[in-house]
Amino acid sequence: MYLRVYLLGLFAAIFAIGCSSFERDWKMAKNQSVDGIEGRWVGHWHSDYNQHNGVLRCLISKKSGNLHETRFHAKYKLGLLTISYPYDTDMSITQKGASYAFKGEADLGWLAGGIYRYDGNGTSVSIDMNYRASKDFGTFKLQRPKEQE
Repeated sequence: MYLRVYLLGLFAAIFAIGCSSFERDWKMAKNQSVDGIEGRWVGHWHSDYNQHNGVLRCLISKKSGNLHETRFHAKYKLGLLTISYPYDTDMSITQKGASYAFKGEADLGWLAGGIYRYDGNGTSVSIDMNYRASKDFGTFKLQRPKEQE
């Protein structure tokens, strides 16, 4: 148990640099238009496998065509310890009318569970996404942040 806590703490420290760039970019995107799918998103993640859950933020930016960079910043509580976990992945996001379909995958490393696959749907105000890995599966629920977030 203590080794796992130590490893997770070490893993969180390694990703602290990624957290600081996410925070900077999060603040810079505050006044970005919310007409499409790009920009800031807030919500929660929930593991249906083990019932773990936490706060989730996401920044979406268009790269080219249907390819979008999605930058996630998840929080996970382990006892008294809160671990922040930032990661980026490219997703194919296709628009049909006012709806968007998401599909992508990310390798989060062996400690976090390996390769995660994502799919979901959304609008310019909410996103519902499913994720699946070899030993975990669950959901992301996101919406546009309120002014103070």
